[in-house]
This record gives sequence, structure tokens and C-alpha cells, in this order.
Amino acid sequence: MVANNCKKLFLLLSLFQLLLGLAYDNRSIFSSAMAVAAASTPPTTTPECAVVGVGVLGTSLCKQLLRDPDLKDWKVTGITKSTKRHEQILKEVLGEDDRYSDRFGLRTADDNNDNKKFNHCVFCAPPSGFDDYPAAVKDAVDNLWLGQIDENIGGAFAFTSSGGIYGSGGDEVDVSPIVTESSQLTGSTPRIERLVNAEKEVLKHKGGSVLRLAGLYLLDRGAHNFWLGDTAELTKEEIAGRPDSLINLLHYDDAAGSVVAALKKTSKSSSDDDSQEGRIFLVSDGHPLSRQQICESSLKNKRYLDRTIPKFTGSKENGDPIGKAYDGSFTNKYLEWEPRYESFDKFMSS
Repeated sequence: MVANNCKKLFLLLSLFQLLLGLAYDNRSIFSSAMAVAAASTPPTTTPECAVVGVGVLGTSLCKQLLRDPDLKDWKVTGITKSTKRHEQILKEVLGEDDRYSDRFGLRTADDNNDNKKFNHCVFCAPPSGFDDYPAAVKDAVDNLWLGQIDENIGGAFAFTSSGGIYGSGGDEVDVSPIVTESSQLTGSTPRIERLVNAEKEVLKHKGGSVLRLAGLYLLDRGAHNFWLGDTAELTKEEIAGRPDSLINLLHYDDAAGSVVAALKKTSKSSSDDDSQEGRIFLVSDGHPLSRQQICESSLKNKRYLDRTIPKFTGSKENGDPIGKAYDGSFTNKYLEWEPRYESFDKFMSS
């Protein structure tokens, strides 16, 4: 009797231990599964973009970034040298409503105590505001940009350079040479050297892009306004250079639009792109005009109706260059971008 009871007790204890073991094993399996699931779930982060330099170009860029439906989750931070224009910038960028206020902010370049870095960064501040322009660009690359981490976590850095980096067109006096993204840089001036060295700081990084922009304009801003003046009394009498020398043009809003396109295109690593360096883009409206034509087009707009075209003192006989023509067809195709304002003449005629 006692022996039978002991045997039953032993069997019950064995069964209990077996159940405990199964429970423990199942718990371990469940925990492991949860750990794997957690590890395989990518972190949900909001893409953030810094815009260094919020002048005319930077302001237009911030407006377009916030309103682009493809970038509706992006947060944008404008970085300026001082707070002097912050109120004006906020009004221009946000407009009359506050629907974008939770995605846009401003700070100064010195206000980075938390060493914050951004997924994407645009440097569109002009050289005039820096003692060492290449060093300023390098500082933004190193200290503001996260860079491209891997093929799944990308990031873009865009630098707005100038087509002036190609020089005046060399010694050509009869036919305008055509330049592209890959054309050699032949000129050497302090201004060109600053741009070349600044570009190098961006191009050494994958995800970096350099946009060489044509001559920028608004209705009241650009070469035409400098020549014709804000009023008839301020119109220049004489201008150095040939009347038939070409100038390549681009509206400020189109320049900003090309930067948005570049950010979209270069923000993610591509498995079929083995290059570890950045890309160069050449951006213009594709319709270069002579100095004379620029003035004639401007007179079509009521702002300049009472102006007189200045005398251009350069000439072919004096050996003055005829200027260059940009061919940005590769850039337009690669970025899947085209200018909103087809030409300076059509803009002034509208």
C-alpha cells in the first residue's frame, strides 16, 4: 500500500517537472521571437533637413521642402548667422497660416549646443559671409550631416555652387563654347579656387551633390536690375562687356526646385551605384541670352518700361570673350526636373 502511494507520488512529481520544463521552454521561445521581431523592426524616425543660409534662395528652398507632397514628413531647420531676419523669414516661409509651423524652425549657426546632426543638409550660403568658405562647407559636412549610413539609411548633402566656376568662356570671341557637368575647369581666380575647394569637401562623400547654378534672377534682382536700376535715374550709362556676350539664367525658385530634386534623388544609397563620391549637376533654364537680349526682354515688363539700355563697351575686336552656353540636359534627365520658368524672356513677358 505504502509502496503504491510512493510510486504514484513519484509519477506526479515527474509530471509536474515535465510541465514546468515545457512552460520554461515555451517562455524562452516566445521571448526569443519577440527579441527577433524587435530587432528586425526599423526605428521610426522623422527625416530632418538643415538649410544653411536662408537668404533669397534658402527661403524659397524651405518653402518648397515644406510643401512638397513627397516630403510631407520632413522637418526643416533653417540656419542663419544671426537672428536679425528670423521674423521676416518665418513670415515668408510659413505664409498666412501655421500648418507648417510644427515642421519648420530657425536657429543660428552658433546655437548647436546639443551637437545635433541632420539626415539631410543643404549649404546655400554665399562665399561673401565667410573668411574661409571651403572650411565652412567642410564644417557643415562633418558636424551637421549624418551622412549615408548604409543602403537602407541614406542622407543627402547638397551644395549650391556657381556656373561661374567655368570662367568667362576662355579666349573664344566668335563661337560660345558649350559646357556640361564634366567640362574641365580652365580658369583660375581666387573666387573660382574658393568654389573648387568647397565643392571638393562635398564630392568626396557618397550622397553629396554639387549644383552649379546659372545666373540667378527675380523680377527686381539679377544682372538686369543692376544694369537698368531700381529707377530710371539709377540706370547705368555704360557696362563693360560685349552686348552679344552670353549669360546663362535661372529663376531663384527654379534653383530651389532643382535642389529639392537633387535631395530626393541622392538621399538614398543605391545598390547599382558603386561610386563612393558625390555628383555634379549643372542647372540653368537652357535658354542663354546675350546682355543686349536680357535688357530688351526686361523692357517688356512694366517695371522697366521707362529704362534706356546702357551702352556695352566690349567688342570682338578688343578680344573680349563671347561667353559660354550651358548644356544641363544630363542634369535635367537624371534629376527628373525641368524649370518652371522656361526662359528669362518669357518670365519678363508674362
